Amino acid sequence: MDRQRAAAPWRGSRGRSRTIRYRPTLRPPHHPLGSTPVGVIHNPVLRGFNPDPSILRVGEDYYLATSTFEFHPAVRLHHSTHLVQWEVIGHALDDGFDLRGIPDSGGVWAPSLSYVDGQYWLAYSIVRSMDGDDKDIDNYLTTAPTIDGPWSAPIHLGSRGFDFSFFHDTDGTHWIVGVQWDQRPEHPSFGGLVVEQYLPDQQRTTGSAHLIYREDGLVEGPNLYRIGEWYYLLIAAGGTGWNHSITVARSRTLLGPYLRDPEMAVLTTRDAPGEPLQKAGHGELVQTPAGEWILAHLASRPTLQLGARYSTLGRETCLQKVIFDQDEWPRLAHGGHHAAIDVPVGPANDALDSPTDGFTDDFASDSIDSRRWSTLRAPLGTAADLRGRPGWLRLHGGHSPASVYDQAMLLTRVEEHHTNVEVVVDADPRSSRESAGLIAWYDRNGWIWLQITWDDENGRHARVVRRDGTITTRSAPVSVPQGPLRLSAELRGPVLTFAVGAADGNPSPVPGTYPAWTLSDDHGPRLRFTGLFLGVRADDLDGRRWTADLTDFRIRFTRP
Repeated sequence: MDRQRAAAPWRGSRGRSRTIRYRPTLRPPHHPLGSTPVGVIHNPVLRGFNPDPSILRVGEDYYLATSTFEFHPAVRLHHSTHLVQWEVIGHALDDGFDLRGIPDSGGVWAPSLSYVDGQYWLAYSIVRSMDGDDKDIDNYLTTAPTIDGPWSAPIHLGSRGFDFSFFHDTDGTHWIVGVQWDQRPEHPSFGGLVVEQYLPDQQRTTGSAHLIYREDGLVEGPNLYRIGEWYYLLIAAGGTGWNHSITVARSRTLLGPYLRDPEMAVLTTRDAPGEPLQKAGHGELVQTPAGEWILAHLASRPTLQLGARYSTLGRETCLQKVIFDQDEWPRLAHGGHHAAIDVPVGPANDALDSPTDGFTDDFASDSIDSRRWSTLRAPLGTAADLRGRPGWLRLHGGHSPASVYDQAMLLTRVEEHHTNVEVVVDADPRSSRESAGLIAWYDRNGWIWLQITWDDENGRHARVVRRDGTITTRSAPVSVPQGPLRLSAELRGPVLTFAVGAADGNPSPVPGTYPAWTLSDDHGPRLRFTGLFLGVRADDLDGRRWTADLTDFRIRFTRP
């Protein structure tokens, strides 16, 4: 977030961020854009699993950080100079960062970027358990002289709650604002929003939190801004599902009292189930050099299965233009409170609108590109070998898909409801406990895997193995030729199909269709916060260092 907070489209000579003291330009919600040529933001700007966006501008550069939960590396960082097109530039928590043992949908929640005194600040929470009324949470701060790092050793900031962010006030004080969690079963778990002063010279908080906002509904994801004479508290309300929204409260003083916006929400689609961008909420503001305000928020693009909505792609990042109305409340520039797909902004530049349609990896590099690939909880380390067979990724089989420790799996985000993927696999299993292949992954209780394996009855063969909650099912075996095999999958909305054949030929369809809609936040009773990945994995349940070689990975996304 531009946690120079309202503040600071510019810096003073010593790098100290300063608040611009001004009265917001008062324009009606339908303020015309006029005849100035404009470019167009096409939402989502970060497609596929990229939730909880934190946006920051430093000079002419914009940065976005997104949640990664149990996936590694953690805290995905994106860059843009124009807001229309973004690129992944890396991760803040990479080498040496280890989340083994973390539950599904735990891990790194809601990172928060700010910039002050020539330093980038990154606040984040690690959720270590989330059972029943209990949440074990550790909050941290790390800093860096540039967005590329090096990031400092983390400073522990307590375990009061989650979704906390930094506010740097004009008097030079620093504050964290976040959710206070209440584990007592007879009390609301979301105990309100609190602020606590941070003492940078001592690298600690004061230990005394001030409750500044509470309401009967669920409120989280708070961010503070000082704009003109007001402190604005931007709030994620209603939970991160179909009822999600962004609301705002404001006060003349930092510690309140805060007055709630009289409107239902600044942004929500809870009242419009037919809108293409659903679950709109959890946002942050940034100001452009021209003084315009942009709201970064999450949303999802559901697919339909028998009339029900499933957000298989996860929660994605969108941008909206914001103005202030005559009463100085923030409003969407296009009017109303529904998220827009196309948002005019900035100078026209058609060349910028060239979104990626996928990528190919022949594993010819000496390292895995973590801008594209993710692993579970920790790096693959020696489980991945790019030198043993040049041009191939050699995976040393790991634990089963149930493990929270050492799975040998490499995954990439699915960005569109129509996606094609294929890979060549050279694997010679000699046991039913050795398997490798192409997998659609949501979490340990939701995956669909086209695997090459072996058993006494069928020898080496392919089959589709599926996990849904506590139930694992297997398809009938599919015979395969000798030698390397080409495996492919096609996602079409709620349905997934597979094919397999010789590496130098066209794969033949595997009988049946598979319910990709089960690989979403919206399926089953569990709390789920991530999104659909496709990738490759190898299992060696006997731990004998069995390996499988993979190459020619191709993934293609078809935009609507």
